Amino acid sequence: MSTFVLVHGAWHGSWCWKRVRKALQAQGHEVFTPTLTGVGERSHLLSPQINLETHILDVVNLIRWEELSNVVLCGHSYGGIVVRGAADRVPERIGALVYLDAFVPEDGQSLHDTLPPEQRNAQREAAKMHGDGWKVPPITAERFNVNAKDAAWMDRQCTMQPLATFDQPLRLSGGIDAVKNVTYIVAPRFEGSPFGQFYERAKAKGWKTLSLACGHDVMLDMPVELTAALAEAAR
Repeated sequence: MSTFVLVHGAWHGSWCWKRVRKALQAQGHEVFTPTLTGVGERSHLLSPQINLETHILDVVNLIRWEELSNVVLCGHSYGGIVVRGAADRVPERIGALVYLDAFVPEDGQSLHDTLPPEQRNAQREAAKMHGDGWKVPPITAERFNVNAKDAAWMDRQCTMQPLATFDQPLRLSGGIDAVKNVTYIVAPRFEGSPFGQFYERAKAKGWKTLSLACGHDVMLDMPVELTAALAEAAR
């Protein structure tokens, strides 16, 4: 059996992994779904000081204090940057890395560095208009093409995201190069998706790749198929 750490994307929380978490646990796996500081049930901790480094440490410290090893570390969307940073810090504890329709920046790049200017500017403007200049309102379920049954629930559950998490560059030491088992899963039914570039790069690098025919929130739209893909990535 394997140990999974599943990291959500921006505006989300542990709640989005409910179905996949239960399915993996039913197969006998150990599963952790941390909520990053300042969102979800930890939204009472939201502050301008929270940045990418905060979230990387959330994951690194979970792995260290739970004394986890041979971890299958999965990051969805913004969570891709978080798990990339975490894996670079503790590569000896990572057995497999999974990017789920996720950002995969290089050393020195921020999330906003990888977005088209119009998307980056729209987020900064939204923070000015609706987030006191430092927090970004959630993207809607409709925009992410979430299935109709879950759309209203997702919109209720999502919370503000600190802008600094999108602006702070990722710093890599090279430790991540020791992780050889890497999978990239793309969700092609998210119109205007910024993730095609990372999917193509993953194929060029020789990573395992998979396409699941749904919108961006794969864990909501196709939890059964995603559970199978994660179990396969662990092998």
